[in-house]
Amino acid sequence: MEIIAAYGTIFMILAIIFGLYMTWGVGANDLANAMGTSVGAGAVTVKQAICIAIIFEFAGAVIAGGNVTSTIRKGIIDPTAIVATPEILVYGMLASLLAAAVWLMIASSRGWPVSTTHSIVGALIGFAVVGIGPDAVNWGKVGKIVASWVISPAIGGTIAFLLVMSTRKLIFNSENPLKSAKRYAPIYVFMLGFVISLITMFKGLKHLNIDLSVVQSFMLAIVAGLFTAAVGWYFISKVEEDPEADREFHFASVEKVFTPMMLFTACAMAFAHGSNDVANGIGPLAAVISIVSSGGEVMQTSAMPIWILVVGGTGIVVGLVTMGYKVMLTVGTKITELTPSRGFCAELAAASTVVLASRTGIPVSTTHILVGAVLGVGLARGIGALDLRVVLNIIISWVVTLPAGALMAMVFFFFLKGVFG
Repeated sequence: MEIIAAYGTIFMILAIIFGLYMTWGVGANDLANAMGTSVGAGAVTVKQAICIAIIFEFAGAVIAGGNVTSTIRKGIIDPTAIVATPEILVYGMLASLLAAAVWLMIASSRGWPVSTTHSIVGALIGFAVVGIGPDAVNWGKVGKIVASWVISPAIGGTIAFLLVMSTRKLIFNSENPLKSAKRYAPIYVFMLGFVISLITMFKGLKHLNIDLSVVQSFMLAIVAGLFTAAVGWYFISKVEEDPEADREFHFASVEKVFTPMMLFTACAMAFAHGSNDVANGIGPLAAVISIVSSGGEVMQTSAMPIWILVVGGTGIVVGLVTMGYKVMLTVGTKITELTPSRGFCAELAAASTVVLASRTGIPVSTTHILVGAVLGVGLARGIGALDLRVVLNIIISWVVTLPAGALMAMVFFFFLKGVFG
């Protein structure tokens, strides 16, 4: 308690700095994954992707980011053994933030699309093992998260595969593909608006003290979906047939219908990413603020101040702007060839999976889901459409991430303990 009283202000400043550093890494790596498909498909430029991200990533973090944050903070490790020495938990949270941030910086500089969830969970486990004891780790919870790393890309890939097959049947294989595209495209846009709105109202608004019944949530989600579809229909209706482009590529005019649709999926993906992945950076930050503010009390639950969500959203957006382009290129162009229709299917599938994960409070990896969705899109065209060497390199970087985060967290924990202890 004396250490908390003596160094409380310093701990809070370090937590904010490390939290910004960590969320910067989330933006440079994970958000870049989320926007990579839109850029790779040619639907948006890098500058447009950044503008979309600034608005919708920030909105997702602030409006719907509160639920997953609590899972990261008090679900992975049990701090009850160190209630009498809260400074140990402070060292551990600071070490975890710094370790995950450093690893993300290394990965982003090399263009590796690694998992920020892996990074922070691995770091928390590393601290808990050396700082509290192996029994402090909730291995059951960790097991569920590990399972989600396999299940979530499988779900994302399956949804993406089915969406590609549905566009093939309803649009590309029809007698008049362009006419069919204009007819069915607003339905896909409605699905996107409905899912994002429904999940946000079910779970994301709890920390804003907005309580809606199930019926109210469904009604508002339907209205939001219809509004999104109407806006989508307006832009889609303006797409005209281009015979010259169709001579070079038979479906060039049809793909133009999916370009405005990809703007919607890019917005949804940024919002979904903000709602889920802001937890990786601000969970440990919130824990440190909570301990210092209460004078050293290790509480099982604490309110999530809006300003912490704002800090998280800011860091993520700055990360994308400064270093996100390298990971964008890997995801958008190197796994499989993307067109606007394929990119739309991948992003709609990934956004649905990410926001469903946020609904249940499981901190899944956006990286895994999106790469799974892109793989699903590629598999719809056959295994030959995938660059398996790139896929293998991505999987290796995933495997390395968790132990790298754990080892660095152990080192930083002992360093902070030595400095302040």
